[in-house]
Amino acid sequence: MDSKLRKSIEQSLINLKHLDRKQYAISPGLLPILTFEAVQDVDISKCSRLHFEAAIECFCKSFPALRTLRAAYLLNIKMTSLRQLVKCSLLSEVDLTVDVSPVIPMQVSIISSSQTITPKISTTFVQSENYILDATSFSLSGSLLSNITNLTLEGRTDVSDSDLQDISEFCVSLCYLNLKACTSVTDTGMSILIRRCIKLQSILVCDTSFGRNSILALCCSLPNSGNSVAVDFGNKQQNSVALKLQTLHMGGCKGVDETSLLEVLSQVQVLRSLCLRETHLVDNALCSFSGSSLEMLDVDNTMVSGAALAYVVRGNPGLKCLKARGCKNLFQQGSNGKGEECSSFSHSCKELYLELAKTCKLEEFSFGWGFSHFSLEALGPAITSLKKINMGLGASLSHDALTLLPTTCPFLESVILYFQVITDSIMINIMQSLRYLQVLVLCYCLGDISSLSFKFSMPNLRKLRLERVTPWMTNDELAILTQNCVNLVELSLLGCRLLNSDSQQIISCGWPGLTSIHLEECGEVTADGVISLFDCKALEDLLLRHNGPGIQRNFILDAASKMPMLRKVSLDLCDASEGDFDLPNYADRYSLSIVKIARCKFRKCTLELQILDATRRPVHMERPVHKETLVLVWSSKNLTRTVVKERI
Repeated sequence: MDSKLRKSIEQSLINLKHLDRKQYAISPGLLPILTFEAVQDVDISKCSRLHFEAAIECFCKSFPALRTLRAAYLLNIKMTSLRQLVKCSLLSEVDLTVDVSPVIPMQVSIISSSQTITPKISTTFVQSENYILDATSFSLSGSLLSNITNLTLEGRTDVSDSDLQDISEFCVSLCYLNLKACTSVTDTGMSILIRRCIKLQSILVCDTSFGRNSILALCCSLPNSGNSVAVDFGNKQQNSVALKLQTLHMGGCKGVDETSLLEVLSQVQVLRSLCLRETHLVDNALCSFSGSSLEMLDVDNTMVSGAALAYVVRGNPGLKCLKARGCKNLFQQGSNGKGEECSSFSHSCKELYLELAKTCKLEEFSFGWGFSHFSLEALGPAITSLKKINMGLGASLSHDALTLLPTTCPFLESVILYFQVITDSIMINIMQSLRYLQVLVLCYCLGDISSLSFKFSMPNLRKLRLERVTPWMTNDELAILTQNCVNLVELSLLGCRLLNSDSQQIISCGWPGLTSIHLEECGEVTADGVISLFDCKALEDLLLRHNGPGIQRNFILDAASKMPMLRKVSLDLCDASEGDFDLPNYADRYSLSIVKIARCKFRKCTLELQILDATRRPVHMERPVHKETLVLVWSSKNLTRTVVKERI
């Protein structure tokens, strides 16, 4: 690089540093336009100050070979800007993910909801010596088509049916589409896109309005087949989008009824990844699946039986991931209504485990009801290469099974245990033996563990979540934890009542690179306010609830300005030193996308205390119980204020 160019770039950076973050104008000659012909992948995720349209204008000139663009967690991207991407002629993969809103209509009870339009930003964003570009004057010929094949819009509540229609018109080569938690699009809107984007091979629509119309679009005959586009359920088509699907994720889509599930599962024959969690899935529908290429199956919280799962497992020897938490019918005999097939099965859960052991090499396994140490033994060779295990409510692993877990599954990277009986010897064995452990989650586990369980070095541990399992933890023991888990990036503690305000400094000094901190019912951590946690500059997600009523009124504004990466904040009014919190407006939110504030009410409870003379007297006390949660969610279009009953 010659000295003249170096000085030009250095001066450009100095000028950029002095720009007001609220202004998007770039002065003449601010950035020299350089060309990097070898660059194919660009990631501008979390660059909240970067104007998307300006970036695209630069990229199409500087990176002519650009193929992948990641621009996640940028709320200033409007869907109308997508058409500008056709200027990057080779661009094939685009990721515009944002944080998923906690307000999923199918999962929460909404008390009230309102929206405020976000203020418009300056549209003149690039001025140089050679050109002036204005976003409002930007137009493209309708004949220009994009080469985008992979498009991720996960979490974007600002995506509408009209946006989907626009996408279907200029992204005709679309093969992969992720609309997870895009709650503003309708079943009809998605069905229209599916009918137009006939090359789709992967569809991820979890927690949306995806329903019967979209299933019909998947299963109907394609226009070039010569058959009628509209079909009735039960008619098998030789040419449909469903037949080519490799990924179908529709977990939480309550609009998909049993008949629709039966139809689509009977057609998806080359599917590799299938998510049906929290749907109306029953044995009849699951057993209609005749594919043999499944690698991932998620049926969490459905009504399937062990017989139906065994049937699918038998036909899919390449299965690597099985999730079946919350399935209370696993011990029941299943039937698929085909007399000669599932109804003849007498498979118990044991039969399911034997099928897994005989045909599969699992890498991820999630189970609950009915899973025991006998189940673990029956799985045998299926779990020798296991990387992730998740035991939920209803699972009951014995002391011996948990002790042998590191021996049985030596390559575990993630261990998640709910409601299991654990001891120091079990935990010490896990800490010492699992060399690849990166995630450890212990929630509401019984038994008696002490600080001895965490006095071993775990340099690979990245995520630690301890809920109601370490009530004895003090500041000193927290300090020891920082020394043994030096590379932690996510910390969640619930019920550590002996911690005080000094623990803030222990956390910020011990783990300055934390991206997520959740502290709830942890003694007096915030009794004197929040100060030291501001030193965690990489923080993206912060939850502080019931840790002491000392959090200052302007805390949210302070946190957003002092922690530039912070996107999610969750608080409780019980901790507000002045009884309330100031809420940021659009200009003051910085990178914030979601704010949750829980509100409690006080309920009287009566205790009978035994006194010296053996008489009893009622003692009335008040304790806080959850009432509602205020949720603020920002998007490129508006601010949505929602009050829900649940504590989220």
